[in-house]
Amino acid sequence: MATQPHQGLVPGLSARVDLAVTDADTALAFASGHVPVLATPRLVALCEQASCDVVDPHLAPGRTTVATRVQFDHLAPVAVGSTVTAEATLERVEGRRLTFTISAMLRSDARDGLVGAGRLTRVVVDEAAFLAKAGTLGDA
Repeated sequence: MATQPHQGLVPGLSARVDLAVTDADTALAFASGHVPVLATPRLVALCEQASCDVVDPHLAPGRTTVATRVQFDHLAPVAVGSTVTAEATLERVEGRRLTFTISAMLRSDARDGLVGAGRLTRVVVDEAAFLAKAGTLGDA
């Protein structure tokens, strides 16, 4: 029997990642808007980072995950200087497909609250085969 590419991944596993928002994280910096607040693409990337932190310790050598679907509602603006915590929780494991709930919370003295929430799907892939399919010859 072949070794599974992802041992120990079970629903309920979660990880959190904090971000102190800087000018480099804003919609202006990401060219995704014209206001100096946390950019939606940066917030989604933070949630993806949390999902990677969930799965990476469980992947067999030569395996990685790639995002295939993101459904995300950005619910509130976040100012530079604020701290945001993103969390990803593994909800479902279906073969190579991993489904997460993702959320981001503002953490401040002035106010706390939900900044964004959604779902994220990642798929376990063989890294070398994936890079070959993309036409990448470099070492990852």
